[in-house]
Amino acid sequence: MQHINHGNNHHEMKLEHGKLHVFANEEIFQSFESKVYEMANNNLRIPRNVYMSYTPDAHVGVGTCIGTTAVWRMKDGCVSPSIVGVDIGCGMRVHTTPLHRNDIQDKGVRRALISAIEKYVPTNERTNSHYADIDLLNIVKHGLLGLPEKYVPDNQWMTHVEQSSFQFDHAYLENHLPPRIQKNAHGQLGTLGGGNHFIEIQYLEINEEQRELAAKWGLFEGQVVVMIHSGSRAWGAMLGREYTRSLKEAMELWGVQNPDPNLIYAPIASQEGGAYLNLMYSALNFAVTNRHMIAFGVREAFREVFGSALELPVLYDLMHNYALKEFHDNKPMLVHRKGATRALPPQHFLNTPAYRATGHPALIPGSMGTSSYIMIGREEGSKNFYSICHGAGRARSRRATKELVTIDQFQQSLRIGTEDEVLVNHRSLETILDECPQAYKDVDAIIDSIVGASLADVVAKCKPMAAIKGI
Repeated sequence: MQHINHGNNHHEMKLEHGKLHVFANEEIFQSFESKVYEMANNNLRIPRNVYMSYTPDAHVGVGTCIGTTAVWRMKDGCVSPSIVGVDIGCGMRVHTTPLHRNDIQDKGVRRALISAIEKYVPTNERTNSHYADIDLLNIVKHGLLGLPEKYVPDNQWMTHVEQSSFQFDHAYLENHLPPRIQKNAHGQLGTLGGGNHFIEIQYLEINEEQRELAAKWGLFEGQVVVMIHSGSRAWGAMLGREYTRSLKEAMELWGVQNPDPNLIYAPIASQEGGAYLNLMYSALNFAVTNRHMIAFGVREAFREVFGSALELPVLYDLMHNYALKEFHDNKPMLVHRKGATRALPPQHFLNTPAYRATGHPALIPGSMGTSSYIMIGREEGSKNFYSICHGAGRARSRRATKELVTIDQFQQSLRIGTEDEVLVNHRSLETILDECPQAYKDVDAIIDSIVGASLADVVAKCKPMAAIKGI
């Protein structure tokens, strides 16, 4: 393996089957284990790869590392469920409020908010959606455009998103869906899910150099915001499992082999690849609508506590698990991002119209008890197909975390007992110990890597005040 250091946190690794670009500062770069390069080399065996990279939060996943950007040409390339991820369309959403941190500094107010949010947003896997009146097929066909009007507070909820509706051939819904998918998924619209999904109440610290941009986005120092992390729930999970199985069978028929049996792919032009790609877009429609409905519930909770006149404008909604057709250098490409966030600069044509002039907010969560970030993409990001990190990235597995981290250490991370305590919705921290900050990399080092690589800049740091986790 040959290593070329291009400077500015940009490393190029020449592996047996192709080139891997790694964007990380020295501390993070040295922390990568050999397995991440082994997985990259396997991924690069997929024919006609155009580009592949890791962001600094990269870590071992199933078939492909989380933190991967991988690109193929639409005309002769491949699509891979392994480089999309199981939670298709998983992503971030931020809503602003007119509140200042002082308005919710009192723990009683924050506990009231947590209680209200749990009332409107199911966080228990056994609790069904509050929105049984929503036609699920309308949602998976049309995304936000399939919602009844009463669930759209204003037009901004439709326009301040990466994409409100993903177009695909609806005929695939008739012939290629896994059994029971509609039944399983219908009860989950507007629900949080478990694992690393969350709703977090935060306050902002604005980057001095970006105050003008922050003001244009409606952000101010000390402002209370709500960050949401969730995805496509059962709809995406069942599609992912079904098409991992069917594409694997097709690969065996074609005689295609790879050292990693979990790495699955097919030509875009094949029947199997086309079916997966079309149905993946249905999962993206579910995911963006799921976050919308979670946010709708959060809005109801805030209004219950602070009065019915309170509004929660959308800052932005984006994904970090998907494969999307994009034009780069006027050529149609299929850009896979698995645990990677698109961060477009000002005036880029792919920006949603609401953010064409300024560039859009790139939303990067930290871990429980640590800061999250709102960033803005830079022109130089073109060298990485405008991909940046999607979070802190796991440093150790869930099992290892439970073995190595104590409840006392977790409590210290959340500043339990202090005025600045990060309140959580779980009576026992033991139930969410595998999501403690010690399970993740240092998010500040991750952000330093991205800024140092000139991929994006920090607009605001989001400091946690309360966290709602699913179980």
